[in-house]
Amino acid sequence: MQTIDHWIDGKPVEGTSGTYGPVTDPATGVQTTRVALASATEVDTAVAAARAAYATWGTSSLAQRTAVLFRYRELLDAHRDEIADLITAEHGKVHADGLGEMARGLEIVELACGIPQLLKGELSSQVATRVDVAAIRQPLGVVAGIVPFNFPAMVPLWMFPLAIACGNTFVLKPSEKVPSAAYRLAELAARAGLPDGVLNIVNGDRVAVDRLLAHPDVAAVSFVGSTPVARHIHATATANGKRVQALGSAKNHMLVLPDADLDAAADAAVSAAYGSAGERCMAVSAVVAVGATADPLIEKITERAAKIKIGPGGDPTSEMGPLITRAHRDRVASYVHGASAQGADVVLDGTDFTVEGKEEGYWIGLSLLDKVSVDSDAYRDEIFGPVLSVLRVDTYEEGVELINASPYGNGVAIFTRDGGAARRFQLEVEAGMVGVNVPIPVPVGYHSFGGWKDSIFGDHHIYGNDGVHFYTRGKVITTRWPNPEDAGVDLGFPSHR
Repeated sequence: MQTIDHWIDGKPVEGTSGTYGPVTDPATGVQTTRVALASATEVDTAVAAARAAYATWGTSSLAQRTAVLFRYRELLDAHRDEIADLITAEHGKVHADGLGEMARGLEIVELACGIPQLLKGELSSQVATRVDVAAIRQPLGVVAGIVPFNFPAMVPLWMFPLAIACGNTFVLKPSEKVPSAAYRLAELAARAGLPDGVLNIVNGDRVAVDRLLAHPDVAAVSFVGSTPVARHIHATATANGKRVQALGSAKNHMLVLPDADLDAAADAAVSAAYGSAGERCMAVSAVVAVGATADPLIEKITERAAKIKIGPGGDPTSEMGPLITRAHRDRVASYVHGASAQGADVVLDGTDFTVEGKEEGYWIGLSLLDKVSVDSDAYRDEIFGPVLSVLRVDTYEEGVELINASPYGNGVAIFTRDGGAARRFQLEVEAGMVGVNVPIPVPVGYHSFGGWKDSIFGDHHIYGNDGVHFYTRGKVITTRWPNPEDAGVDLGFPSHR
């Protein structure tokens, strides 16, 4: 059976721990390969390679770094179909989704290609007599990224291109469920001319994660995943003196006002709730319908959901693929099975869905729950599957209060024709990313991605200017070239004169 190994110091490195994890095709349930799981010693090897490479990469010119990144961007563009196929084979999402995440990842590579503009410092001349003050930003050193299964190419590309553009070296820990895409990203980076040791990959589980969090040579950690793990990452890494950005769970709401275009709202709800089988941190999982909106909106959502084609991600006619594992499929189904007992109406139950000839795949259909209570499991938990809940409120104010009471504040959307209501919503809602008639408000690469409340731990969002600031630290330099007549001792407090 094929084995996915580590990538350390610019080359493949076989695992030495003797521990392997299965990599499965979710459409068939068949194990297709295995991945080496790193020991703490193997993590140390990768960090040592990154530390050695930093000695030269950290002082390399911006022109050298951007030359590599421009070549890398072209290689990624040329291989985007191939990488999308790798994503489909291990994650299960349809090929179009794989291409979509490659497009989003390329946005950040393109942002990193412009790093000279983003790293420009500041100079204040003549702040006092013959005194100038300059502010610059410098890299941190070795930084690490720990990424989830649901975007095996995009989320790594949100991290390491910007980190290495800033002069850092990087150790990436992909999800052991979907290792091939990240490995291919590293191979292409080497082809682009990235020096050995600047980008390293260690595959693994909690053993590898905990060693990265404790390693004294790792200066910062970026993470995307669930809130319990994000909280652990943040607490552990900061206790070890590291800078942390840890993005956690979400419960993304879509507030639909009575004046909204209900056809557009229904299209958006189906697309945002069921795309990629709901395995997106920005998926809409709760529609908050105001007034008499709920009944006609549910009817329109039901009509559209019935037409969605579910099948293997490699089938060009498929619009939605399977879930990542059997255990996750069963967990998602449990929320639908328990919904009635907690007061919801099960409008659509997709838990019995299967694909003929691929019955062992991790299949589930589309589920729609109405009259969901804020106290129910289906509402409180991040389901991370194709289950859409509808909650009913009487007024705009009640809807915003409901949304703001959620412990999560990742993404949120409002559907309305009323500009005043939309503007009010933007200012009143407690979430990091807001869409107005846009169901999945993921920012473009030159803005930053991140939520509020329990959806993020740490002070910086990911990519954009926040990403540049996270991967660098500021330094202020005060310079004076005195004249000979300025000599002499002065014990007074320095003044700007």
